[in-house]
Parts: sequence; C-alpha cells; structure tokens
Amino acid sequence: MSSESLSRLPPVQDLLSHATVEPLVAEHGRELVLDWVREVLAQTREQLGQSNSSPSNDGKQSALRDRASWTELLAEQVQRHARTADLQQLSRVINATGVVLHTGLGRAPLSDAARQALSELGGHCNVEVDLETAERRYRGHQLEATFRALTGCEDVLIVNNNAAATLLTLQALCAGREVVISRGQLIEIGGSFRLPEIFSLSGAVLREIGTTNRTHVGDYQAAIRANTAAVMHVHPSNFRVIGFSETPAIEDLVPIARKHGVIAIDDIGSGALIDVAEFGLPAEPTFPQSLAAGADVVLGSGDKLLGGPQCGIILGKREAVERIRQHPLARAVRVGKLTLAALQATLDAYLRGVEATEIPTLAMLSASVESLRFRARQVADEIGALPDCSLEIANETAAVGGGSLPGVDLPTVALRLRSRSMSANEFSRRLRLGSIRVFGRIQQDDVLLDLRSVLSEDDSRLALAVRYAVSNQ
Repeated sequence: MSSESLSRLPPVQDLLSHATVEPLVAEHGRELVLDWVREVLAQTREQLGQSNSSPSNDGKQSALRDRASWTELLAEQVQRHARTADLQQLSRVINATGVVLHTGLGRAPLSDAARQALSELGGHCNVEVDLETAERRYRGHQLEATFRALTGCEDVLIVNNNAAATLLTLQALCAGREVVISRGQLIEIGGSFRLPEIFSLSGAVLREIGTTNRTHVGDYQAAIRANTAAVMHVHPSNFRVIGFSETPAIEDLVPIARKHGVIAIDDIGSGALIDVAEFGLPAEPTFPQSLAAGADVVLGSGDKLLGGPQCGIILGKREAVERIRQHPLARAVRVGKLTLAALQATLDAYLRGVEATEIPTLAMLSASVESLRFRARQVADEIGALPDCSLEIANETAAVGGGSLPGVDLPTVALRLRSRSMSANEFSRRLRLGSIRVFGRIQQDDVLLDLRSVLSEDDSRLALAVRYAVSNQ
C-alpha cells in the first residue's frame, strides 16, 4: 500500500463534519457515528493493503483521485451504517402475514387503552404503594380485585412470562419433592424451552406417568407417595394429539390432589379469560374454568389469547400464591410498571364486557370473512392501478400463531400481488424496508397481504406501503 493512497483518505474529523454525516450525530449520538467513521476508514485501509488499489464501490473507484472524492465515497458508506442501524431498531410494522399472534412481530397488539396507559403511567405511579395508607405493598397488588372479579381467584402474581411462572412455581412449591405429570404433557415450546429442563432447573423431581398418547386417572393415583408435592396438568397449546389418545382434565385431578393432600397445578398455556368457542374456534381452557375446578395454582400467558402485554400470570389460592411471591426468585422475574399498566387497561375491557371489540387479538380472531373482504376492497381501491403489477382479492386461510390453537385454519381474505418486473422475494423485501414496514407472506410467485392480522387502523398505511414499494423500483 503506497503512502500516496493513504494520504488521500480523509481524517476522522473531516468525515464527521461532512454535510451528510454531521446530521447523523444529532440523530444517533457522536460516539456511535464516530465508531462508524473509524470502521469505514479501517476497512478502506485494509482493502487498500490487500489490493493496493481503490476498493470497488459501484464503479466509483475510477473517480477516486483526490481527498474530496474519497471523502464523498466514505461519507456514503457511513450513511449506510446509519440506515442499517435504523433497521436494527425496534420499529412499528404492519403484520400482514395472516398469523394473528406472530411471535417475531410481538404477538398480541395492545389495545388503544393499553397504549394510552403506557403513556400516562410512564412517569411516576403507585407501582408499589397503597394510595390510601401510603404504605408499601407488593408489585401488582392493584390487579388483585380485578382478577378476583374476572376469575374467582384468591390471589395473583404477575411475572415476566409464563416460562418464568412455571419455573418459579415449581421452585417455590415443589423443590426437592416429586411432581406427577403425564408424559404426553412434557412440552417443548419456542426458544428451546423444554419442561423436563425446567423441572431440573427448579429442583423439583419430575415423576412421569402414562404414555405419550394415553394417561389415565389411575396412573396419577398410583404415582402419588410420601415425597409427592403436586400433580401438574399442562395444556399442550402448541400441538395436538389425535386418534387413540386420552388424558385426564384438571377436573379429574383435583379430587386426587385433595385426597392425598398435594397441590394441583394447572398450566393453561395461552391464558384465555373467556371461551373462544364463541368465535367459532376450538375450546381452550380458561382461568375461570380451571379455578372453578379447584386448582390451587393456575398459570398462563398474558400476550396470547388474553390479548395483553407479555407476562406470566399466576392465579390461585392465597396461601400458595403468597409462598410463590415470597420466594427469592420472584424478584428476579418480576415485571415493571409498564407491563402492569398495559395489563390493567386490558383487563378493564373484560370488566366492561367490551373485550371482543376493544382488544385487537379478539377482534382479529372474531372478524367475519365479509368484514375482511370489505376492508380488502377498500385497501385495493386506495392502492389503485399499479404499473407492471397485478392485484386481486383472494380467499385464503390464516393461523392463530403464538403457540395457540395449533392446526386451526382461519378463513381470511388477502390481497394477492404479483410484479412482472421483480421477484416476490424482492417485492416482499421492499415492503419490509419501506418507510411504512410491512410483513406479508410469499405464496409461489405472489406476495400475499392478509387482512386477518392487519389492524384496521393500518389499512390506509398498508395501501401507501404497496404503492411506495411498486413506484420505487
């Protein structure tokens, strides 16, 4: 590498003060932009050292005869770092995949009231203080009366997700003792969460009974002995066993637990508060049903069929929940004020009996095909004629997602788009990277934008995103 080549590279300060780089400092901070500048310069020096010539960059290398040309080129590379950084930030997207509870896209979208609560309670709030007595209380005490009214529980504890709820419950109530559970319920969920490993981590002793497809009440009765702490029922919310299969319900297990003086734990998975069968979906276990059956502790998620923020919900008998609350691990998995604020606002919709309309997840699951087709026509009209691109309204099937209601196909309506000048992969990429970011799905050579998973408030933004992706080829 010649000294002449090196001498053409601009110093750090020249790049930082360049007209297109300097505004990035105000947006991203000087330290981050300085890292980008140094990285760009280091990479360029390395390339020059390897080839003893200017690095290839869209055919511009022939113009790199002076420092000013180098500065322009390297400033452009710094801008690319900024654009990449923008794409790596959390940002609002439109979920047009047809998967209502899309884990990668944040599962349950929050209601308007929940979003408003996040704004209002983002400052100081009575997260651990009793307003009447000014005394300190446990975090989440504000939700106890609400959950009691909605489910019939005696006490409640909110943690950061249902995996944490399971681990904490087993460790607080069952460490060093056996927990009886059916082999067919030793589930694995996303993120390598395996129930046997959670048992091992908690210190509880796993006592498997029955077989993968059939477990009987008698298997539980025969397995309980002096070292048994609990019988546990886990709803396999992300898979189904069909055919020659049988497993006792929590209603069958509670009498056995009572007879032998052990705890009955029920993990209902998706955290439903109401029977989703009223929407034409297969029945899912609910918190009220499990508690009415007599379970001592019931576990579930807040961001699936309940339609709230990500959290784990522990409901049950006061003595059992209080033991869990007092365990040292409870502090490690507790939630912050924003989760509690969003959950409180979500539960309020259930109290007022307007959950089907105000909670987006339930509104999406219960939407009629006719209403989706009406919205699809409106979006198509807003998109209008597209150059070199076809658009049709098609009947499709969608999924619930999020490990809930596996195998359920929801009838839906989608916009089917096909470009004659770019592939479906490129079209989908443009939609994801646009100023309005849209995730659809690819079916053969078409891009499908499924209205089942799109918030109605985003319909016009979806139309703009499509027009932008097509017009900026």
